[in-house]
Amino acid sequence: MFRKATVEDIERIEEIYNEIHTENEAGRMTTGWIRGVYPSGETARASVRCGDMFVEEADGRVVAAARINQEQVPEYAEADWQYKVPEDQVMVLHTLVVSPGERGKGYGTRFVDYYENYALEHGCHYLRMDTNQHNSSARALYRKLGYQEVSVIPCEFNGIPDVGLVCLEKKLEEETYGNHLS
Repeated sequence: MFRKATVEDIERIEEIYNEIHTENEAGRMTTGWIRGVYPSGETARASVRCGDMFVEEADGRVVAAARINQEQVPEYAEADWQYKVPEDQVMVLHTLVVSPGERGKGYGTRFVDYYENYALEHGCHYLRMDTNQHNSSARALYRKLGYQEVSVIPCEFNGIPDVGLVCLEKKLEEETYGNHLS
């Protein structure tokens, strides 16, 4: 089940962020994120306040979260986007997280499917997202789901220095939604 996050979800979203930081620090994951810098509890609180944080539940427990909106980060201006379209036609997925204990169960794929359907429902056929160039698992997932890597932008991103920001995009057709689940 997918829904907008509420204030009551912030603690669980922060727990997922911390689980991921712990996995990174132990060398079992590589996201390029830094505990205490990004993402943090404040990241979750700010997103919930803005009303653009969404969660995925399984068995009554939040297992994944992400922001979905039309806000393109300033670094996107440097990307070599294949589709040059007005900003109001673009939907963006930010900071998709799945609890490390829930990996391999399809939650990330289902979240991206939800994002794609949400975009279509809001009249957006052009999708954009980004990830750290060191996050090979996210890059593989997005590639499998039809996203094209268009640029790697060297920058400081969300307070993290020396990031290679991989910019990805996809154009949706009406019948695209749900194709990843078969």
